[in-house]
Amino acid sequence: MEDLKGKVALVTGSGRGLGKGIALVLAEKGADIFINDLKLDDAVKEVVETIRVLGRKCIFIKADVTSEEEVKSMFESIYSEYGRLDILVNNAGTDKSQDIFATSLSDWEFIMKTNITSCFLCSKYAMEIMKKKGGSIVNVSSVVGHQGALKGHVHYSASKSGIFGVTKALARTGATFGIRVNAIAPGVIETELSRTTHGEEGMKKLGASIPLGLGNTRDVGLSVAFLCGEGGRYITGITLDINGGLYFR
Repeated sequence: MEDLKGKVALVTGSGRGLGKGIALVLAEKGADIFINDLKLDDAVKEVVETIRVLGRKCIFIKADVTSEEEVKSMFESIYSEYGRLDILVNNAGTDKSQDIFATSLSDWEFIMKTNITSCFLCSKYAMEIMKKKGGSIVNVSSVVGHQGALKGHVHYSASKSGIFGVTKALARTGATFGIRVNAIAPGVIETELSRTTHGEEGMKKLGASIPLGLGNTRDVGLSVAFLCGEGGRYITGITLDINGGLYFR
């Protein structure tokens, strides 16, 4: 079912990994897609071409989502092209493997700027467009926002936990304009980054500890599509846990 047919979506940090998986599912469901990343490399070109093969319009838009100037320019370009934006997925983010004793203030500020300041900036300019016709925003958090990371990563855990508060506040503001704002908290999802972080054996052990096993990017994309589609029309301000039963709240 093309639940998102005719919709226009922007997925930040969507040249690979989780963002790529989300963008592909939104396209499968009928949306035209803006792919955002820092550069148009071969991996990003492949994502754009794959979406076009699906019969959807797909435009790459280069922007550093931690820069207000570049974010503002990105949304001006989107509005100029379509005159609307129906879906924003704030997926762009990063991590750095280090415990509290090895974390400098600059490390902290870099992770917070990349993971949560970008969410604020993109939501601000997206909502300016969405105020006219409504829309849906999905902020990508993480299971560590609830539990804390296993081996430090205090900056990453803090940024992902902060997304929950940002989501609730934006949901209250957005409701006035017909804008729904939700968050997702994925668990252990199979991506190149997760395999690099945990290794093959580590991923196997993690998969064995999760009732439904490891998740994949399509699992996450389908959940995002639900929140953005007709099925999520009366849902706002929530965090949807996508973790295969890794833990229950």
